[in-house]
Amino acid sequence: MTVVLLILILVGALISLVTALRALGAYLRYRRARAAFQSEVTDEVARLAERADELESSLSALDARAAELPIQISELQQSLTTLRVLTGTLAASLRQVQRVLSYSALKTLSAARIGKILRSASAPRNRQPSG
Repeated sequence: MTVVLLILILVGALISLVTALRALGAYLRYRRARAAFQSEVTDEVARLAERADELESSLSALDARAAELPIQISELQQSLTTLRVLTGTLAASLRQVQRVLSYSALKTLSAARIGKILRSASAPRNRQPSG
């Protein structure tokens, strides 16, 4: 009976040793995985921190540009108002030039007709007017 108990104790010890070795292997794999994961997470956190800094600087630049926008919009509105006035003035000037040219053309046309009429009136009767 002592031999049976001794064999059972040795088998139990052997099973405990195998279990302990497997637990030690699992613990070592866990530590390696944890170290790798921690390294990856640390790198990722550092990369995200850099991106956050970039985003903050971009946000600051956008904020500065947004602060300038009302000034630029106001300047653009003033320029548009000036352009509207200049365009209106140009249109009025062009209408005046059109009227002058139209009057000048009518005057020239009328002078040519009158000249034709006068020439035909002063021409001898037996000749046909050319024209």
